[in-house]
Amino acid sequence: MNDFSRRSFIGLLGAGALTSFTGWSPLRKEKEFRIRTITAGVELGGVTDFRTIQDARSFLELAKGRFNGEYEVQTTRIATQPLQRYLSSWMNEAGIKSIQSLDELAVAADAMFNIGPVLTQNAAVPGFGSWAADLVNATSNTSFSAFIASERDGVHIQSIHAAAEAITAIAHATPGGEGNFRFCATGFCPPGTPFFPAAYSDGPRSFSIGLESPRLLLAALKGTNTKAEAAQAMRRRLDEALAPVEALANTISKETGWKYLGIDTSPAPGLDSSIGSVIEALAGAPFGSPSTLSACSTITSVLQGLKAKTCGYSGLMLPVLEDQVLADRAMEGRYGVSELLLYSSVCGTGLDVVPLAGDTPVADLARTIEDVAALSVRYQKSLSARLFPVPGKSVGDKVDFDNPFLTQCEVMPLG
Repeated sequence: MNDFSRRSFIGLLGAGALTSFTGWSPLRKEKEFRIRTITAGVELGGVTDFRTIQDARSFLELAKGRFNGEYEVQTTRIATQPLQRYLSSWMNEAGIKSIQSLDELAVAADAMFNIGPVLTQNAAVPGFGSWAADLVNATSNTSFSAFIASERDGVHIQSIHAAAEAITAIAHATPGGEGNFRFCATGFCPPGTPFFPAAYSDGPRSFSIGLESPRLLLAALKGTNTKAEAAQAMRRRLDEALAPVEALANTISKETGWKYLGIDTSPAPGLDSSIGSVIEALAGAPFGSPSTLSACSTITSVLQGLKAKTCGYSGLMLPVLEDQVLADRAMEGRYGVSELLLYSSVCGTGLDVVPLAGDTPVADLARTIEDVAALSVRYQKSLSARLFPVPGKSVGDKVDFDNPFLTQCEVMPLG
């Protein structure tokens, strides 16, 4: 892997991606799940508030050390309050340089960094796309987002167009379009979710935990004969597995004074830990077949009915490029973007890492994001759109990446 790939893809990874920074290792045989992330939420006093970042670094080192005794912790992350609360003049070169300084601190801490939602109001923002592309190229670990729906304003039509412009600009400014790992459009995503790029904070000194748990869910399905039995078995296995995680988190909270927000129970997949395989086992058919929606709904109900304190999405993630089964079924033509939107009505994250044609018009991206926003408003639920136009590729073309955490797939049509 060349120097750019090694340095850059680490920072380009986001919510569903596996990131290691130093010493990633295979799944420990005795455990059926990984801790994908411990995310610290902070409230910066300004862009030169390096002390708060250092405090977060110290906390994450302590927390990771405590959890690593029993679990594999893949990443640590730091998320701030929305950018404009601590950097009012952000859309300029000086703003990017200020963020770059914070990014460098995160790199030194082996932590991913998130400046929160940059766009929070329903407003046109000329030049946002080019600024977003410049920010991605100026940093290596920084993620960010844009609100596309809210309880007060409903669907953010103007912000949706700005987000679509950003996705296009980032795609064409980064190799393979991989910079879009670090940007997404979100609706109704609450503060405290540990997963990137949607994460942000709404207060000082807090932390949350995100999981990679498809293997645990798949193991729970063994010996079950009905969806009701399967749901009961998954719920029981998750409750058993999460109890000691939560107990340790509460202990760390008491010892450090950092507020524990909960576990985002979304079963983030990896190339060796497929949520698609869980859905297929429950549905009794390939992903995209009839009964897929029912299986997705069953899993989501389980995730939202656990004993542990939950936060963030706590729903089903379907990141096409990060799950071998999902990618394979897409190449087999078993589902498309419309079906993913349908599944989002009962899932938790919307459209995630969906490979699209590099020349997809901004207007078409905006219409797709608007559909995600409409679902979010209609059901008052957390959804996001992390779309992945691949420059130089057309619908049906195979796409490969140097990134070892992405699998081969085909460019999917929007229609």
